[in-house]
Amino acid sequence: MQLDAIDKKLLHFLQEDCKQTNKELSSKLNLSVTAVYERIKKLEREGVIAQHVTLVDKRLIDKAFVTFCSIKLVQHSKDYVIEFENEVAKLDEVLECYHISGDYDYLLKVLVSDMEEFREFMVKKLTTISHIGSTHSTFMINEVKHTTAISF
Repeated sequence: MQLDAIDKKLLHFLQEDCKQTNKELSSKLNLSVTAVYERIKKLEREGVIAQHVTLVDKRLIDKAFVTFCSIKLVQHSKDYVIEFENEVAKLDEVLECYHISGDYDYLLKVLVSDMEEFREFMVKKLTTISHIGSTHSTFMINEVKHTTAISF
């Protein structure tokens, strides 16, 4: 789908605050409310807008201990990869999982309350997944930049 300048502005405004009304957006974009509604529906139909979410402040819900876990599988067979990915997808503590190139096979972003909970996660959940050869964990000291907005 080809995005025009208005689509890009609309997406920018929605990424800032998706709870804005179509009337508010129409005023910002100098379009009718109906035109804004139709553009949003088209962006949803085409999959450009994948979903509407609420971002939660992890500090206020006691989940501010952020860890990045690098995972190396013992073997790269299709079955091992599929099984690992299916098992990781079930772990609530894992917010993001990427199949990556380099020294490790996967990078996980894990959120828990503290080191004790992270250890519990490693011992009772992550390391019970078959075919993990090794792990390496790095802990966040400070969040310098965190955004979900994509620039156009």
